[in-house]
Amino acid sequence: MKLVIDEVSKLYRGKIWGLRDFSLELGPGVLGLVGPNGAGKSTLMRILATVTRPTEGKVTWNGTDIAKSPDELRTVLGYLPQDFGVYPNLNAVEFLEYLAAMKGLDGKLARKRIDQLLQVVNLVEVRKRPLGSYSGGMKQRVGIAQALLNDPQLLIVDEPTSGLDPEERVRFRNLLSDLAGERIVILSTHIVSDVEAAATEIAILNQGHLLRHALPEVLLRSVEGKVWEWMIPSADLTAARQRHIISSAVRRSDGVHVRLISEAPPDPEARSVPPALEDAYLHWIATGRDGGGR
Repeated sequence: MKLVIDEVSKLYRGKIWGLRDFSLELGPGVLGLVGPNGAGKSTLMRILATVTRPTEGKVTWNGTDIAKSPDELRTVLGYLPQDFGVYPNLNAVEFLEYLAAMKGLDGKLARKRIDQLLQVVNLVEVRKRPLGSYSGGMKQRVGIAQALLNDPQLLIVDEPTSGLDPEERVRFRNLLSDLAGERIVILSTHIVSDVEAAATEIAILNQGHLLRHALPEVLLRSVEGKVWEWMIPSADLTAARQRHIISSAVRRSDGVHVRLISEAPPDPEARSVPPALEDAYLHWIATGRDGGGR
């Protein structure tokens, strides 16, 4: 299976480009699509889910243009949008049966599939409770279950952990990793830690442009020798933020311990430390903002 995004652009009213000349080729695995809010991630997800069409360029699924023949992809697509909603008075089984019918699945097979999915997303014990009583994490798990009803070859999840508590976020990331297998999973998020454990490859998007597409280890190598830890007085933190890309700042009794990205050590007292994925992400976002890295 192959998903090819070829020079895709999306122009909105007011001559605002949501995407510009975006190209990517994907096979089975988990793609972490990361970028700040407003980077164009949801625009791309809606195009891939055949909800909207690109202004320029095309997307092909196994060689078929999805704008011209959307059903070729829709039959094997699972989609969890950012604004996924539920019917609060229905329970999980009723809700999933309704969506299975909407997708044209056979009733008997749908019921068997729903039983399996409720096991997968760990909702068997609460399957008869109204969805309105579910926590945010439980509703997101129902969302994943509905996206998997047709056993999709392409699974798209857009900002799935927004609003979840830390425990639910970890559970959700582990679930996505388990679901990968022989399918393409696209996880769109602005939270780098959400893709750190699950993604087999990462694409960094900002201002509608693809800044970098690489394996996680390649991204980490791109900032080796550029990450520093440095202790500064609290009064110097604002000035340090203006001069450097700071990924974290921890206040302690002896001052503020900052972690920053810089080509050269910011001070003789700064020490080099191994990079983390968030360091690489911040480096490439800054590079793209300065006009490079595209």
